[in-house]
Amino acid sequence: MQRYIAGRVVQAIFCIMAVSVVIFLLSRLSGDPVDLLLETGSTMEDKLRLRHDLGLDKSLFEQYWIFFYQALTGNLGISIVTREPVTKILFERGLATFQLGIVAFGVSLVISVLAGVYSAVKRGTFFDLVFRVIAISGQSIPVFWLGLMLMLLFGVVLGILPTSGAGGPEHLILPSITLGWYMAAGIMRITRNSMLEVLGTEYIQLARAKGVSNFKVIWLHGFKNAALPVMTFSVLLLVMMLGGAVVTETVFTWPGLGRLVIQSVMWRDYPVVQGAVLLLSTLYILANLFVDVLYAYLNPKIRYGG
Repeated sequence: MQRYIAGRVVQAIFCIMAVSVVIFLLSRLSGDPVDLLLETGSTMEDKLRLRHDLGLDKSLFEQYWIFFYQALTGNLGISIVTREPVTKILFERGLATFQLGIVAFGVSLVISVLAGVYSAVKRGTFFDLVFRVIAISGQSIPVFWLGLMLMLLFGVVLGILPTSGAGGPEHLILPSITLGWYMAAGIMRITRNSMLEVLGTEYIQLARAKGVSNFKVIWLHGFKNAALPVMTFSVLLLVMMLGGAVVTETVFTWPGLGRLVIQSVMWRDYPVVQGAVLLLSTLYILANLFVDVLYAYLNPKIRYGG
């Protein structure tokens, strides 16, 4: 057991290191930020001076080592554009993304689990067909199109909800629906498939034969044993959603991490891009590690065979 967990931890560390190298190199492909920061007509001396001030005159190896060493201490550097600490910027924007993600995740999880369980119990009925169509459409409709349609309907036609920016609770409604739609569809399908497998097992049939109430059979015996893949998928999907909220935040001009990354790439703000992507990647890797360890505790085959 300890050997299995240690192996997963080592893998996670190497993955984080690999991500740091990749994002460091890719961020440099966007171009030289000096060309955007200086005014037209600046001399070569001005460019060299600014590159020195920003530390861009060092070799790539030296720049990466500074970035990696500082990241180990929790220092992600200074923004090239705003000259603010990257950790401060990520904390402020991260709160907005986390707020949006938690609302979308909470509502989607409750609705999708209930719909998935009901769809499995009512397999082959009209309601099952409706839920399956909703699940398929949820994973097929482009996020940006859904967001624009919601803005058109509730913001322009009906005029009852704001279509952009952050503010009161009403500003969360449209972006959280847009962000949570795809996630709800995925969890609904996983819940339905997992419940169908459990409902066909012998112990469920035995519980029904003993006269156990339908509610207890479904939720205490059925969903309890079907919840592991649902929980695993939900945890990973939550982290993916926080990192993949770029489209939603751009459509609704939500001041979160996703929109920050897009803006930073356009401005060639290397430290912010590196810090944001490294943070989101680390969260995803740690979520995978958490799921692996959880499986090791719940699955004896992994516990004793890993």
